[in-house]
Amino acid sequence: MFWTVVATLGAAAVAFAVVQVAHLVVRRLGRRSTLLTELSDHAHRPFLVAATTLAVALGVRFSTGYATGEPWRQTVLHLLTLAIIGTVAWLVASLLLVSEDTALARFRVDVPDNRQARRIKTQIVMLRRVTIAVIVVLAVGAGLMTFPSVRGVGASVLASAGVIGVVAALAAQSLLGNVFAGLQLAFSDAVRLDDVVVVEGEWGRIEELTLSYVVVQIWDDRRLILPTSYFTTKPFQNWTRTRSAVLGTAEFEVDWSVPVQAMREELRTVCEGTELWDGRVCVLQVTDAVGGVVKLRALVSAADAPSLWDLRCLVREQLVNWLRDRQPTALPRMRTEVGDAGGDLPWQWVRPRRPARRPADAEAPDDARVFGGSDDGDARGHAFVGPEEPVDATR
Repeated sequence: MFWTVVATLGAAAVAFAVVQVAHLVVRRLGRRSTLLTELSDHAHRPFLVAATTLAVALGVRFSTGYATGEPWRQTVLHLLTLAIIGTVAWLVASLLLVSEDTALARFRVDVPDNRQARRIKTQIVMLRRVTIAVIVVLAVGAGLMTFPSVRGVGASVLASAGVIGVVAALAAQSLLGNVFAGLQLAFSDAVRLDDVVVVEGEWGRIEELTLSYVVVQIWDDRRLILPTSYFTTKPFQNWTRTRSAVLGTAEFEVDWSVPVQAMREELRTVCEGTELWDGRVCVLQVTDAVGGVVKLRALVSAADAPSLWDLRCLVREQLVNWLRDRQPTALPRMRTEVGDAGGDLPWQWVRPRRPARRPADAEAPDDARVFGGSDDGDARGHAFVGPEEPVDATR
């Protein structure tokens, strides 16, 4: 027993020293390498624990024999085997995370045109979640298989795997649907992290994307949590799928006397005087002119959605001030005209004269008929006429 403790402590000390020396060497060499830096920062602790546990297991195994006088040996070795499985799984997960972080370091998301970087980041994050889940499942399965009773049950479980698989698929079809939807979102490039979207009438950005749900940070700092299957089954707006630059509008209803060209020049002055405008689009158009008002639409562009929101608000404010201060007659007005019975202007009220009587059988003039009176009217009338002979229902 004494020699077992000594051998175990010696093996653990040797493993600890070797790992520490390797850590110092990697850290010194990693000053110019992103991969070595990530290894020294994230993989050092799991590597130290895994190496020490393996050294202790080897020390116990080779310092003791199979004599029946040592009943604790099998129990200790079994516990150490479980510890080795867990620490090795931790080490493998850390190495995968290091490789994923190294890949992410090559793509910057703090630049204006970061669509490609956000796509890669989304895919790597989803792969990270899948790989960690797979490693945990495999580690738990390997640990359970070290128990003889579990190995005996494993044969019967495998024999009925088909029935169990069908039952599990039916019971977890919603969960599995969300998982596959999350993978589809990550690799179909339909939505990425930091994309600006409009869902359920709310405008926000994709803050978190998992295998089962998506978190949308709304512009007022609320969080909208949706299942991933939502984005594969329902339509939504993605403002930054192809690029972050977007267009926006500001509409005005004004009087017919508005000087459109002067207002167009004022819009250009407003856009050129702010850093929110990206210099691409600055257009003022008359989109409608009915109902007593003229509808104008200002179309402007910005580098991203937040800048566009502020730019649209600025355009509205400045043009409203310009209309109020410079063109007050262009503000929306409702006109009322008072007629004069004695006036001779065409639009003023006059006493109606008695209409002349016409025969009762007189036909309406051709220009008052929709289904006749002309070739087009006759054709339209024939199109809406039913069958010439009644259909016999007894046939």
